Amino acid sequence: MKKSNILLLIFIAVAIGAVVATISDSSTYVTFEKAEKNPGKVYTVIGQLNRDKPMDFDARAGVFSFYAIDKEGESRKVLYFKPKPTDFERSEDITMKGFATDTAFIADDILLKCPSKYNEQNKLEE
Repeated sequence: MKKSNILLLIFIAVAIGAVVATISDSSTYVTFEKAEKNPGKVYTVIGQLNRDKPMDFDARAGVFSFYAIDKEGESRKVLYFKPKPTDFERSEDITMKGFATDTAFIADDILLKCPSKYNEQNKLEE
């Protein structure tokens, strides 16, 4: 075989490997109920902070706990083993990537959608 053919085959193999790794790493957006049906499998749940329930950061254990409501209206306890994100209470939506257990949803990563400063009340003057 020519060197160019071997290099082309190696490039194709690397590209296929990258695609497979990306697909297997991506998580699916689900509700808490769906995540609980497959404990331990990584999912992404989008919800909002349940302001009627307590938030707590246990510095000794290094865990931030709160309750979130998913898009179906189900509320669950969420454990996040990092400090509370800045402006957490002001967020509109919380995107939580993690897995469910029998007692809570364990979030490995949290992304916040903060309220827009360009809304009807604060619109720019022309």
